[in-house]
This record gives sequence, structure tokens and C-alpha cells, in this order.
Amino acid sequence: MKIWQSLILASFALSVTAVSTAGDISRGQELSASCAACHGADGNSANPEWPSLAGQHANYTVRQLQAYQDGEREDALMAPQAAGLSEQDMKDLAAFYADQEPETGAADPELVDLGRDIYHGGLPDEGVAACMACHGPAGSGMEAAGFPRIAGQQGTYSAIQLRKYRDGERSTDPNRMMRDIAERMTDEEIEAVSSYMQGLYRREN
Repeated sequence: MKIWQSLILASFALSVTAVSTAGDISRGQELSASCAACHGADGNSANPEWPSLAGQHANYTVRQLQAYQDGEREDALMAPQAAGLSEQDMKDLAAFYADQEPETGAADPELVDLGRDIYHGGLPDEGVAACMACHGPAGSGMEAAGFPRIAGQQGTYSAIQLRKYRDGERSTDPNRMMRDIAERMTDEEIEAVSSYMQGLYRREN
């Protein structure tokens, strides 16, 4: 089966099982006080190794918190933070972060051409689909399908996650979608597309 066909089928399956994420933004803001040290008071992280959560789709944030809680996704800092959260806590936090305005980033000028080529055209010779197929031309993602917003995300963080997918350290991708892509990418290609995504929001809006 071709990659684009797999993506369509996975998208349909995820849309059928999308998480209901009705949350209380005000309560989520209160709960976010313990998250601010790493992710920023408004969800815009100042540390390039930690993700910005501002503007992220609520259902995606909920699923990641659940993954940390049940051990599907491992992180020494996040596991204890997620451990005590109730389902409603997760929904409220996710609603708060989804309501925040993401800051724009900037791509490394030396990497932007390669990053753009990969994001919009993939790596056909390596069997790597264009990132925009799931994350959209402007990086806004597809909430119903569970594909996260990646525009403006910290480039260092994105590169770390792609390498984790490639090395089998992260497996929260349905149908191995991200692992199958990352396994075909070099470090240079990962760095380039991650940098491009960091500056994507600014260029596309």
C-alpha cells in the first residue's frame, strides 16, 4: 500500500475515535501553574528542549497526557506530573493551552531550503511522505484526525522527538506513521525539517 493511502486510512480511523475534550479554560489556567516552569505561563516554552503547548489541539494534548500517565510515553519529568491528573484535569489543561496564542519562531537560514523541500515534498527516493500531508501547508495539523499542530514548535524539541521515533524510543504514533517516516531520515534531514517547522507559522501567515 502506498504511503498516501496509509495516511488516509489512518486519518479516517483516528477521526472515528477522536477524544472528546470539552474542558474548562479557567480551571485549566489554574492547573497550569505547575506546568509554567517548563512550558511557560501561556504555553510558549522558553527552553528549546521543551515543547510549546500554546495553540495545540486539545484532543492531542489529552492523548499525550494519557500516554505519560499509562507509561506508553516515557519521560522522567512528565510522568510524575501526569500521574495525579484526572481525565477532567487533562481536558481542562488541554482547553487552556488550545486557547493560547502561539508565538512565532524562526528557521535557520542555512537549513530552510532543505527543510521546505522535505515538509512540502517529502523525500520520494526514500519513501518519506510530505509532512504537509498530515500537518497541513501551514503546519496547523488536523484536529479531528489527531495530527498535531507543529507550526512554530521548538525546532530542538521536534528534532528530539523525530529521533526518538526513528530509534524506537517513542511509539505513540498510530500505525507506526511517524516511526516509518523518521526511520528513513538522516540527522541532517531531521534537523532541517524541524527548523523549518519552527519558522513555518511566521512564513505562512
